[in-house]
Amino acid sequence: MRVEIVTKEFPPTIYGGAGVHVAELTRVLASRVDVRVRAFGDPRPEDFHGARVSSYGVPPELSGANAAVQTLGTDLTMLSDLAGADVVHSHTWYANMAGHLGGLLHALPHVVSAHSLEPLRPWKAEQLGGGYALSSWAEATAYDGAAAIIAVSAGMRDDILRSYPDVDPGKVHVVHNGVDVEVWQPQEGTGALLQHGIDPDARTVTFVGRVTRQKGLPYLLRAAAFLPEDVQLVLCAGAADTAELAAEVDALIAGLRKSRGNVVVIDQMLPRQQVMEILSHSTVFACPSIYEPLGIVNLEAMACSTAVVATATGGIPEVVSDGETGYLVPIDQATDGRGIPLDQDQFVGDFADALLRVLDDPAHAQELGAAGRRRAAEHFSWEAIADRTLEVYRAAQAAYSAR
Repeated sequence: MRVEIVTKEFPPTIYGGAGVHVAELTRVLASRVDVRVRAFGDPRPEDFHGARVSSYGVPPELSGANAAVQTLGTDLTMLSDLAGADVVHSHTWYANMAGHLGGLLHALPHVVSAHSLEPLRPWKAEQLGGGYALSSWAEATAYDGAAAIIAVSAGMRDDILRSYPDVDPGKVHVVHNGVDVEVWQPQEGTGALLQHGIDPDARTVTFVGRVTRQKGLPYLLRAAAFLPEDVQLVLCAGAADTAELAAEVDALIAGLRKSRGNVVVIDQMLPRQQVMEILSHSTVFACPSIYEPLGIVNLEAMACSTAVVATATGGIPEVVSDGETGYLVPIDQATDGRGIPLDQDQFVGDFADALLRVLDDPAHAQELGAAGRRRAAEHFSWEAIADRTLEVYRAAQAAYSAR
């Protein structure tokens, strides 16, 4: 079987869970079938664990176009290279149109992996302007025409069927994200902590994620105001999606620093080894997301034996076992697509309380972390995920042939 994987993110350019998923899935699938990767961006090594990799830049004539138009233009440059495949598998809306059009052009079944949904990220209009309408159209068109759709959680499957009610439920399959526990392990070293000004002996709450509305960082910053002053807050957070969000986050951080001096902000993409060291020495990992199809970063924290406090939304409850590997914070959310807490003060207070339950009992925090690593190893291996994905490919081929 020849599988064409189409993706925006691929090593060495990974900035989110979708990119991690594609890289790990490719690594394992390449030992089972013929895998060829079509990735956005600058040239990169053409071999990845046996998979053949090709890179595609934005067409020069679109260099000044809206970002969504650049994406669609890049999709078009891939189409001829998909000829001869048995299945084309696209990840995120960025690649969906390459998969959809490639399937039509070459009579291939198209499989879509849903890592997020445009209807549930309306704040992207702040970034893309009218391009958000284009990204929404591309995603909806691809989902409607796909032979199979992979949801990374049961919660995501429900979101798909609610957002796209015309999609046949029979073609939506749940295949969780995973984590490689042979790579993601607890670390004893403290070099990364000392390099970034982190006190390895302090009680520590850590956040790792993009500064985007869905990750909910402002809620964590507000919750941190209720934590004891000796608690260290480590924010591994990149550039904000918009100037408005950057200003909001910066103001909240500045407010915290007026009352406490132990707020560490790391605004760069860190090597995995450094992230593992920081997670391993954290008392608790915080995931205040208001939209999260699964939350692979929670799995990474769990693999490092770190307790997790996370929002009970999307696929997170399928990863974090409440009271066993950490705590889930309840949230009553708006149903207009924004997902914001209906009572923001209540959510912030509940999040702070959950963090304190872990911070105030170090022995219990260690027990939660150990249970988290066991759960990550037992339920979220990439080998099992690759096998399940191959089953979906075969189902897609059968569904396509039956059309």
